Amino acid sequence: MTSPVEVDIGLPQPEEPDAMKNTEPLMGLVIEPSECQFAQQPEEKTEAENFEPGVEPPDRIRPIYSGKFFDRMPCYPSAGKVIPIGHRVATCLTEKLPRPITPPETKKFFNFRYPPAGAERVFYGRANDPKIAQYLTHGIRTKVSLPANVLINPQPITTFQQKIKDKKESIYFSNQRAPLGKSHDQSPGLPKGLDVLNTTFGTTVIRDISARDVVNPPKPYHEVFKEGEEGHDLYVVSHNDYYVGEAKNRKYNPSTFHRFNLYGAATPHFNDGRTMAKSLYWLHELQMKRGAKVVSKRIDDFKEKFQHKLGRVFDPIAETMNVHPDHTFGACLRPDDYGSDDLIYNRLPSEYLRGKDRERAMVAAVRHHLKNVNCERFDSLLTAFRHYDKAIETNCYLQKGDGVIDKDELLEACEQANLHLDEKLLDQLFDYCDVDNDGLINYLEFANYLNWKDKMPLKEYEERVVIKGKKPDCANPAEANTEESEPTLLIQPEDIVLNENSEKNLRTLLRPRDKVSSHYKTTSSDINAVVGAVPTMCYPIYGVPTIRSDIPAPRIRRISDRTDYGEEGNAYSLLYPSIFSQKGVFERDFFQTRSKKEIAEILCKIGVKLSDEEFENVWNLASKKHHRGEVCIETIRNVLDELRHAERVKCKTTM
Repeated sequence: MTSPVEVDIGLPQPEEPDAMKNTEPLMGLVIEPSECQFAQQPEEKTEAENFEPGVEPPDRIRPIYSGKFFDRMPCYPSAGKVIPIGHRVATCLTEKLPRPITPPETKKFFNFRYPPAGAERVFYGRANDPKIAQYLTHGIRTKVSLPANVLINPQPITTFQQKIKDKKESIYFSNQRAPLGKSHDQSPGLPKGLDVLNTTFGTTVIRDISARDVVNPPKPYHEVFKEGEEGHDLYVVSHNDYYVGEAKNRKYNPSTFHRFNLYGAATPHFNDGRTMAKSLYWLHELQMKRGAKVVSKRIDDFKEKFQHKLGRVFDPIAETMNVHPDHTFGACLRPDDYGSDDLIYNRLPSEYLRGKDRERAMVAAVRHHLKNVNCERFDSLLTAFRHYDKAIETNCYLQKGDGVIDKDELLEACEQANLHLDEKLLDQLFDYCDVDNDGLINYLEFANYLNWKDKMPLKEYEERVVIKGKKPDCANPAEANTEESEPTLLIQPEDIVLNENSEKNLRTLLRPRDKVSSHYKTTSSDINAVVGAVPTMCYPIYGVPTIRSDIPAPRIRRISDRTDYGEEGNAYSLLYPSIFSQKGVFERDFFQTRSKKEIAEILCKIGVKLSDEEFENVWNLASKKHHRGEVCIETIRNVLDELRHAERVKCKTTM
């Protein structure tokens, strides 16, 4: 078979004398054949019939560039190569129906590798075997006696069948009925001539005590215990009836052996049941708990990289950073010398607390220790202050105490309390306690900073001493009989205040640094701080309110209207629904405009009985509450409540 088309491949072809005579020179990239060459031969017609109409066979090459280009210089060979054209995309995407049938010999191999959805994978070696497994039945085939529908809903039987059934079952005692509380007639099974009414079978039971007396006898405990102990020795011999933990009497010589003595090492035991709890666990479970938890390194690395851990910053690129774990990126900024509390309290630069946390903590620890020592050793604040003031009592008079504590006395008291302070820490402690900066610690400062003054309230005699300068009697310090001495006023009368329990205590001192400076202005105080300015109520309001109470709600809302007009329920109504919403009645139903007839029907259904005159009065009052005269359920309810309240007030006034 010769090709009907000759393709110019761009190479010089040898000239044939016969071909050159019959061929005419043509212009173009593709040499077009003559018309005679397109004439189909009989064999070609049969091959063309095998293809579908409109589908070009892949082996047929036609001049695709014919009529599109002109070869201006036919003497030069053409560049490139013309690829034969096969089937089109539409031909490839169009399914050919009916599909070709796969032969059974080939299909069994295909079904083994790619079984259909829901089908069983069958080995190709037994694909053609006879399928007898689905017809086999294992076991014994049982025959159902009665189906379930017959048992649940049996067919009714005829009267004759019922009489035959009663005749068959009449011989059974279970079928013989008798009145409630009486047995059936048992005379057919008894000997003839037996007096059924007067004959009694069995042994007569002698009635003793009741079960209540056996369980809870009306006797004291010692009598019941004594009765239980009687005859115990006999039961030990006859029945081996030993008490729990009772030792067995083996009849040993009592002169050398006592049967209640204990011999041997004590067995370790616990009454909390830990040994029993240990025995309930298998050995391998206990070993698994003691053993090390083996975790795969891949899992551990994955958790380290992709899972958050408590107290650690999530860092998925930690393994790529060649820095120390405590490394901080960025420039280190020098913190300010003052903090936010320094700005709030307007402290001076010499009083800044920032950076002094360690010093403040040490001073607080020393003060806490001194407070505990003073609270444990002394019964009152005055006694503790005299210990610090080094007052030497002789015949109940102060000879050395001057009413204040200096630095040397504070150092000596700290050493007695087992606190060895250096000079710097002592200065910080003294400066902290000395509020008035006079170089001395008075009684009020001592009570505020070196004692638990709330736990040591002022006593009556102590109050007279610290205010009036009196000293208690040596024999009885708590008595009011004191002698006048030199007036040494430790505190002023206004320094004593009453606490919540009506106990007298010393007032709390405030440092100058603890008082907030009043020389400041807030932004809100500067706004509208002009005499005669426009009030804030007249300011224009910008923005859209959340609840549009400024516009009326439309009668018919669109589906796309999401504006909140205030007639719907809020979150509180969702969390705590009312009785109306539980019945399917919502706010829009209360505020919906209704006719006079509809209002009357609703009142009648809910049980509100009104005469025609009363209903007209209620309707007129409700219609006056709306500028258009519209009436809803809520308006009617408010009017009824007002009328009811008016009746109650009227009844009270008449009484």
